[in-house]
Amino acid sequence: MVKENVEQSTTQMPFDDVNAALGIAAESPEAGEVKRSLPRTCSGKPDPQGNAQLVNIGDGFKRAKMVFAVAFCLLLLHINAIAQKAAKPIRGTWITNVASEAMYSKKNIQEAIDLCKKSGINNVYVVVWNKGETMYPSKVVEEYIGVRQAKIFGDLDPLKEMIEAGHKAGILVHAWFEFGFSYNYGDSNSIWQKRYPHWVGRDVQGNILQKNSFFWWNGLHPEVQDFMNKLVLEVVNNYDVDGVQGDDRLPAMPSNGGYDYFTKNMYANEHDGAMPPVDYKDTAWVQWRANKLSAYIKQLYWAVKALKPGCVVSWAPSIYPWSKEQYLQDWPAWLNGGYADYILPQLYRYDIKAYKKIVDELNTQVTKAQKNRVVPGILTSLGDGYLVKKELLQQMIDYNRKNGYSGECTFYFETLKRLGGYYW
Repeated sequence: MVKENVEQSTTQMPFDDVNAALGIAAESPEAGEVKRSLPRTCSGKPDPQGNAQLVNIGDGFKRAKMVFAVAFCLLLLHINAIAQKAAKPIRGTWITNVASEAMYSKKNIQEAIDLCKKSGINNVYVVVWNKGETMYPSKVVEEYIGVRQAKIFGDLDPLKEMIEAGHKAGILVHAWFEFGFSYNYGDSNSIWQKRYPHWVGRDVQGNILQKNSFFWWNGLHPEVQDFMNKLVLEVVNNYDVDGVQGDDRLPAMPSNGGYDYFTKNMYANEHDGAMPPVDYKDTAWVQWRANKLSAYIKQLYWAVKALKPGCVVSWAPSIYPWSKEQYLQDWPAWLNGGYADYILPQLYRYDIKAYKKIVDELNTQVTKAQKNRVVPGILTSLGDGYLVKKELLQQMIDYNRKNGYSGECTFYFETLKRLGGYYW
């Protein structure tokens, strides 16, 4: 989550049931949008011409009322759940499996939650997906590559233990899918690459897509998106999580990618046979790919809501517009489109002058009404030894409040041990 941004400054889920509840058909990866279901005749079969005739108007009216009632109830549940969880400003921190022992035993997990509670933390974002493996036992990943869980955890299910301890302490627990569409770091010799070579992203020279030592899938490929859907919904379905979160790698793809066979053909089909621009920074080409990723998370957002209306869906992208220019993350569109309960932009800076500058820029990118759904991410420590000074952290928090941001999320948990808390 940190390295790049600091340098820049179960089985398949029942989508038919989900879509039925929402009254929509599955997303078309080619079209990049959600399609309405075809009208149906009195026999119940789809009518491709759209000329369905209602033989029994009474039955049709009853069905319409039922669909409306289900949709209305889902909407009320969604609104009420979000309102309840948003009652308190977010005081969050990310809990990692790297440069931290917090997740490696039940005792450590309890101690981590106790420290969070003592420090005023009310939301924790716990990593569940890192370097092509899950931190919890996953039937989905097992089906794809035969690996059920990262071996280091043994029989421990850190997510389950974190949820139980967190809820007893009154802390909300979010599943953080840190690696997103990146399948490995530092080593291309991955089982994912061997089993699914057609998932691998490519740059304009046809090389395997990588950036800052992260190796990337093609985030626009429907099979990659389907896998991620299954992974996220597995957690939502099997765990009492309060939320799920994508990172600066979900949804994302380095902007020098998109030159794989699948994406080039998809682009050509939508541009009268023309191939993508050779210049990966081309404005229209960047926006086209960013729109595809936005369309993907829109359907993922609503799939989560259909399964569990009260589950908070948040995203922690890089700063804008760098996020779109470098990783195709057009997150203001996510806020404006209504498929982000919260945005936690990574405002990672090492001094107050730089931090104030980036907050001032953020003020121009969100409306006053949206500020209650924007939670600045603050860099407080790194595994290499960096530790924010108390005075600087307090200045950042104060500047957030001055500008109408009621909370923040800190990277990362280990800072609590070294500073003795945040909210003095």
